[in-house]
Amino acid sequence: MNTELPHSGSPLLEGLCEEEVQRRLAQDGPNELPASRRRSALRLICDVAFEPMFLLLVACGALYMVLGDVQEALMLLGFVFVVMSISFIQQRRSERSLNALRDLSSPRAQVLRGGKECSVPARDLVVGDVVMLAEGDRVPADLLLTTCANLSIDESLLTGESVPVSKLVAPQSHTLGDPAPPPIDVALAQAFSGTLVTCGTAQGRVTATGERSALGRIGQSLANIEVEPTPTQQETRRVVKRVALMGLALAAALAIAFGLLRGDWLHGMLAGLTLAMAMAILPEELPVVLTLFLGLGAWRLAREKVLARSIPAVEMLGATTVLCVDKTGTLTANRMTVRRLWSEEAVYEVAGDGTHVGTPLQEALHGVLEYAVLASHRHAFDPMESAIGETGQSLLALTEHLHADWTLIDDYPLSPQMLAMSRVWQSPNQRERLIAAKGAPEAIVDLCHLDPARSALIAAQVLAMAADGLRVLGVAQATFAAEVLPGLQHDFDFRFLGLVGLEDPIRPDVPQAIAECRAAGIRVVMMTGDHPATAISVARQAGLGTDAPVITGTELSSLNDSELDTRLGTTQIFCRVQPDQKLRLVRAFRAHGDVVAMTGDGVNDAPALKAADIGVAMGARGTEVAREAAALVLLNDDFESLLTAVRYGRRIFANLRKAIVFVVAVHVPIVGLSMLPVLFGWPMVLMPAHILFLQLIIDPACSVVFEAEPLEPDAMKAPPRRQDQRLFDSAVMTRGICQGIGLLILLLATYAGIRFFAPVASDRDELARTLTFVVLALANLALIHTNKSWRRTRWMGHGAFGAQLSWIAFATLAMLALALFFPPVTQLFSFVTPAPVLILFAFGIVALSLMWFEVVKWVINMRSEHSG
Repeated sequence: MNTELPHSGSPLLEGLCEEEVQRRLAQDGPNELPASRRRSALRLICDVAFEPMFLLLVACGALYMVLGDVQEALMLLGFVFVVMSISFIQQRRSERSLNALRDLSSPRAQVLRGGKECSVPARDLVVGDVVMLAEGDRVPADLLLTTCANLSIDESLLTGESVPVSKLVAPQSHTLGDPAPPPIDVALAQAFSGTLVTCGTAQGRVTATGERSALGRIGQSLANIEVEPTPTQQETRRVVKRVALMGLALAAALAIAFGLLRGDWLHGMLAGLTLAMAMAILPEELPVVLTLFLGLGAWRLAREKVLARSIPAVEMLGATTVLCVDKTGTLTANRMTVRRLWSEEAVYEVAGDGTHVGTPLQEALHGVLEYAVLASHRHAFDPMESAIGETGQSLLALTEHLHADWTLIDDYPLSPQMLAMSRVWQSPNQRERLIAAKGAPEAIVDLCHLDPARSALIAAQVLAMAADGLRVLGVAQATFAAEVLPGLQHDFDFRFLGLVGLEDPIRPDVPQAIAECRAAGIRVVMMTGDHPATAISVARQAGLGTDAPVITGTELSSLNDSELDTRLGTTQIFCRVQPDQKLRLVRAFRAHGDVVAMTGDGVNDAPALKAADIGVAMGARGTEVAREAAALVLLNDDFESLLTAVRYGRRIFANLRKAIVFVVAVHVPIVGLSMLPVLFGWPMVLMPAHILFLQLIIDPACSVVFEAEPLEPDAMKAPPRRQDQRLFDSAVMTRGICQGIGLLILLLATYAGIRFFAPVASDRDELARTLTFVVLALANLALIHTNKSWRRTRWMGHGAFGAQLSWIAFATLAMLALALFFPPVTQLFSFVTPAPVLILFAFGIVALSLMWFEVVKWVINMRSEHSG
């Protein structure tokens, strides 16, 4: 039989000192497997340099050389490096955000160092570290087990064998680092990196890390898990391909048309390349915008203690319609305290501090608490067991009912078939083994084989305690004289002792958060293993609807899929449910048409977390398996963090749509000014240098201004977006095209007016180009400000323009001044310096464009309100 040993107290279990850890870490390197390499600065530069946009710029520079415009060619290539630098900085920023998220999401390990228990990143483990394992953990390195209790490990990752392997304690004769193959019994005392603890607890010393572990030696890695692209990513890729093909076709057609109409094929090629650059901005921008929004959104979530393990899942948060949450630790504080002890002879109310009320515990209840403590782990991680242990130390102090000298012989863990656990103890002064059991009251009643009358009495008391919001456990005791223990708990002759009522108070912020969810059109559904009365009491305190009948696990088993679908629309509370039933419920909600976010923390929750649209694991109390299966990890384990994630999801999708509207609206006049002058027989308005200038505005606007926009004030008062709502839907395209067409008309009118009515005929074309471009650049700033919010535009007050837009506006005005008043740059842009009155005229046209943008926004908002 396995023996539970204390976590510390002997030299073997003291662990390494910090100095030795650092020495071994420097010697052996971090405990991680070879994964996809993070892109270096040189690799990023190469990736940027070979983007189609910059290849087009180089082609334009070469064409200027052929045309004999050496100065223009050199200046253009100089601008290339400026734009490349901006792209490099943007991608570097995104790469750093992703790297920080990878570091946050790396597994952690519980270790003993210097005699103290602590949690460290698994990559910091070294040979000789003492690691503690519990059910649901991934083994962080190869270990030689020194203690274990009912330990089973799933080694299918290495062997392909799906049956968990029962583990034993290592013989003392086998030493760390021994190169000889261990005997078969020692092999069973090893835990291998990457395998999964399915049952029990253990401690072990690290024998190999990183590439030297069993997992590393066979070249397997869990670091890179392929994630299926989300609908938004797939849609973006389709749009990019279509725009790229259309751009190439239009550019080729424009070059041919220019050559045929004017007989100048070199300038025709230049016109075609300019249009190709104008069209290339869109397919280049969209993937960058999507990546930056999701990457930076995940980084912002991490600062709110919400870790996004699957970054594309962030976009799905805004569409969430159902939040399936556990009670303990999510709605409640996960700080259990014993509130009531009950037996058939006495009842005792425990004070608010969970200790005593000034009166001693009745003798009739000593056994209830005594055996509740014995049925719990001595070094408890579970909040209920911790509360029972603390209450026992307080109320049973100075009595004979605390048994520090008893030895644990074996235990029978909780299982889906039997919601009770038993622990077998040996007293120093008795030959018989003593068995302590605790669990769901109905399971304890079943173990005790009680008659109907007593069962009914206990059930009534359980109902009364549950109605007070208490989590109720039954306690039983048995003795066993034989040497060989039975295989099942049912084979013991248990005697019922009483009930323990524990309270886990509602988190203070939960009622307000649930009210906010309701206002946002999001249903909160509670799935718990608790008694129905307890679940209803907690739901009532939390603000969940309790009008509809609850569905218990037993009832759920009897419902077919059609009947369950009918009940899903109204039921808010599911109680006494098993993990496999959570999976069924998640699938049922999804089949019902909902977008489901599901919280979980246990090993058996992993399938439901994986099946949900957004699986959410608890970071503090959750198992490693649950965290691996989930898309999000709540580092604070509270409901408010989950609601924060939903807010960020809505914000990211809304800001993405604003950025797309801006990109579409900007490209309508750019493409129009690249094509229409050729068809009208006018000189070219936009040239490669002008496209580069505009990209210096568009890039920061998309990646900085719109991404940083806060959530709209009424965004959490609107229902979730439809699951099938596309990023490039008719509302986005209509808004962007209408804004862009209005701006294009104003620009063509400006160009034509200056060209035909300017007082000086010699430089009319250059002057028209100059003022048209000034209007286009400044109107871009107006377009950004209008689309920052699709509600009423703020013109005054703190934060009306924002720091990001203010800096972009300052930089744009500075570059315009350089282009207008610094002769070498003025010549490069084929500009002339306009008179002050004409600059004021340009600002007037910009004001007209801003009025048009606001009219479009007002009309579309009015139509949306009436249609909604």
